[in-house]
Amino acid sequence: MQIYTRTGDQGTTRIIGGQSLYKDDAQIQVIGSLDELNSYIGLIQSQHKDWPTLNQELLQIQHYIFDAGSDFAQAKTSSDYRLAKQVIAWLENIIDDYSQNTPELTKFVLPGGSPLAASLHYARSLTRRAERDCVSFIRQQAHYPQDAYKFINRLSDYFFAVARLANYKQAYTEIYYERGGDVFHPELKKKHLPKL
Repeated sequence: MQIYTRTGDQGTTRIIGGQSLYKDDAQIQVIGSLDELNSYIGLIQSQHKDWPTLNQELLQIQHYIFDAGSDFAQAKTSSDYRLAKQVIAWLENIIDDYSQNTPELTKFVLPGGSPLAASLHYARSLTRRAERDCVSFIRQQAHYPQDAYKFINRLSDYFFAVARLANYKQAYTEIYYERGGDVFHPELKKKHLPKL
């Protein structure tokens, strides 16, 4: 199979359905941002193999990111989307579980900590960029893959929650933003922490 096609030599690329778009089109920006995020998740998996449950989650998330990219690639031509609503619920359940197993959060934390947590925080920021690109595209469209967008929105919360859990499990103290006040609601405070 020949990898190069020469069809992009004029700055265009084809999406699902055969439509040709310039490579800086808002729709292509979404697909590219999701591809970058997916590649970085693969890098995290290659460097951190001592948390099998996390690696399985990340692998499943990679598949879902491909689904989301496919949905955004055909957003203008089809409503036969791949990413299902159940995926959002799956992600929210994991976020809730991880959040209940980390210390109470009242202030902004600086990204970092253990090498794994720092990588997960970076994945969160890549996800936020992909989300911004989604919004730039969505604002131009009457129809778009709503579940795929919601998934990307939740995914940044997932990376935040799992980064905090990674620091907690590896006994890294989170660093609070030094000029930040309390920013989270008191009703979210936990009475106790379970032992891990």
